[in-house]
Amino acid sequence: MKSNVGGIDRILRIVLGLVLLGLTLMGTIGVWGWLGVVPLATGAIGWCPPYAIFGFNTCSMKK
Repeated sequence: MKSNVGGIDRILRIVLGLVLLGLTLMGTIGVWGWLGVVPLATGAIGWCPPYAIFGFNTCSMKK
């Protein structure tokens, strides 16, 4: 797997995932908040399956 999720994208995914999971654990939002695991995981590993399918890449270009 080649990394296709760049720096800012990774940070935003991790933050969004943690926020969703936190809100779920506090009871603010329902079980849909468990979907926060997806952006958290893709941000942590740096690879996103839909990005690979559609050819997106937010990683910086290496010289």
